[in-house]
Amino acid sequence: MLFGLFYFDWTLLIVIPGMLFTFWAQYKVKSTYSRYTQELLPAYMTGAAVARRILDANGLSSVPIEPVQGHLSDHYDPRSKVLRLSESVYHGNNVAAVGVAAHEAGHALQDEKGYVPLKFRMAIVPVCNIGSNLAMPLFIIGLFMAGLSAVADWLMFAGIAAFSLSVFFQLVTLPVEFNASRRALRCLEGSGTMTGEQLKGSRKVLSAAAMTYVAALAVGLLSLLRLVLIAASASSRRNSR
Repeated sequence: MLFGLFYFDWTLLIVIPGMLFTFWAQYKVKSTYSRYTQELLPAYMTGAAVARRILDANGLSSVPIEPVQGHLSDHYDPRSKVLRLSESVYHGNNVAAVGVAAHEAGHALQDEKGYVPLKFRMAIVPVCNIGSNLAMPLFIIGLFMAGLSAVADWLMFAGIAAFSLSVFFQLVTLPVEFNASRRALRCLEGSGTMTGEQLKGSRKVLSAAAMTYVAALAVGLLSLLRLVLIAASASSRRNSR
C-alpha cells in the first residue's frame, strides 16, 4: 500500500507548481550569473579582493578567504570562521563574481554582529538534519502498515513532523540570505567599489540567487501538504474497512 507516493495520483499535481518554480529559478540564476560574468571590472577587483576589503573594513581581518572547488560552492563557515569562494568567484573580476563574494562576506558580518536568525539557523542544524534523514523512512514504513495497524498513523505523523523540520529550516534560511545580500550591496555601494550600473547587475545576480531559496521553500511546503493528504487518505481507507 504505497498509494500516492511512488506512482501518479492527483496529489502529485500539488507539487508540480513548486517544481516549475524551481526550474525557473535555477534557469534564472544561471542565465543572470552568466550574463554578468561578461561585465568585467578592473583586474585588481577580484571576488577575493573585494571580499577582503569588506571584511577588513568591518574589523574582520582575522577571517581568512580560501578558494574551493565547485561551481558556485561559495559559503561562509560560521564554525571555523572561514570564507570560502569557488575558483571562478575567487579569481573573477566581473560583476557577478564580486556580487557573490560580497554576499558571502555579508554572512561573515552577520556572524560578527550576532545576527539572531543566523545564530538560530546554526542552532537548529543538528535537529533538522536528523529530521530530514528520518522523515521518509518513518513515513514509508507507516504507509506500508496503513492497512494493518493503527500504529501506522503515528509513524506517518512522525514522518510528517520530521519533514516539517527541514521545511522550517528552509523558512529560517530566507531572512538570513536576504539580509546577507542587503549587507553586501550596502558595502559595495558605500565603498564606491562599483558604478550604478555595475551595482544594479550585482543586485540582479543576488536577487536571482535568492529566488532559489524561495523555490526550495515552496517545494518543501507543497511536498509537506502532499504527505499530509496521502496520510489522511491511507488512514481513512483503513478506518473504512
